[in-house]
Amino acid sequence: MRKYIEIAKIYIKAQLVWRVDVVFNMVFTITKILFAYLLWGAIFGTKTEVAGFTFYSMLSYYIISTFLNQLDMSSGISNEISAKIRNGTFSKYMTIPVNIEKYFIAMEAGVVAFYLTFDFIAAIVWIYIFKIEFVFTTNFVMIAGALLMILLGLLFMVQLNYYLGLLTLKYQEIGTFLMIKNNIVAFVTGSIVPLVLLPDAFVSVMKLFPFYYVTYLPSMLLIGRYQNEMLIGLIVIFLWCVLLQIVIQVTWKKYRRKYDGVGI
Repeated sequence: MRKYIEIAKIYIKAQLVWRVDVVFNMVFTITKILFAYLLWGAIFGTKTEVAGFTFYSMLSYYIISTFLNQLDMSSGISNEISAKIRNGTFSKYMTIPVNIEKYFIAMEAGVVAFYLTFDFIAAIVWIYIFKIEFVFTTNFVMIAGALLMILLGLLFMVQLNYYLGLLTLKYQEIGTFLMIKNNIVAFVTGSIVPLVLLPDAFVSVMKLFPFYYVTYLPSMLLIGRYQNEMLIGLIVIFLWCVLLQIVIQVTWKKYRRKYDGVGI
C-alpha cells in the first residue's frame, strides 16, 4: 500500500509543473456553470419550477455535477497506455514492482486530490458571485452514500479507461472506442442535461448501466433527492466495478502475449 501512496504523492507534485492546465481546468468549470446559469435562467423565465426543480436547485445540481465531472481525469489513462503500447515503451510498467492497474489507480488518485481543491474553489466562487441559494442536503446518510458512490464511480471510470487502453494490445488504434465512450459518457451521466428531463423509459434503461451512478445520482443525492435509489445505486455501481475488473483480468491475460515492445 505504501508504494501506491508514494505514486499518488508523485503525481500530486507532478501537477505543479502543469500550472496552465490547472488554470484552464478552473476556467472550464466556471464556463460550464455560467452556461447553465444563462441557459436555465432563460428556460425558467417567470416559471418557479421545471420538472420538480426550482431555478436554484437546478443551478445547485449543475454546480455539483460539473464539480464531479471535472474531478474525473481518467481519460488520460487510456491515451497514455495506448501511446506507450504503440511506441514500445509500455514495458516499463511491466518491469517495475507494482501492479499496473493499481499504478494507474494511484496516479488518478493523486491527480484527483490535486484538482479537488481548485475545482471546489471555482464552484464556491460562482456561488458567491451569482448569490446562488445553494441547495445541499443536511441528511448525513445521503451525504455518506453519495460520497461512497462518487468514489466507486471514479474507480469505475479508471477501470473503463484502463480497459480501453489495453485494447491497443489487439487493435493498435482505439481512437474510435474513445470517441464513442466520450460521447456516451457526456450524455448519460447527466452532465449535459439532468436525466429527469428525459423520457422515463430511457431513464429506466440507464439505471441498469453504471454511468447513471457516476455523476447524476450522486448529484441528486447531494441536493436532497432520490434517497430511495441510494442503496440500489451503490449495489449496481459496485457490481459493475467487479464485472469490469473480471473483464480487465481476462483481457490482460489474453492479449499481453501479443505485446512485443522493447525498452523501458
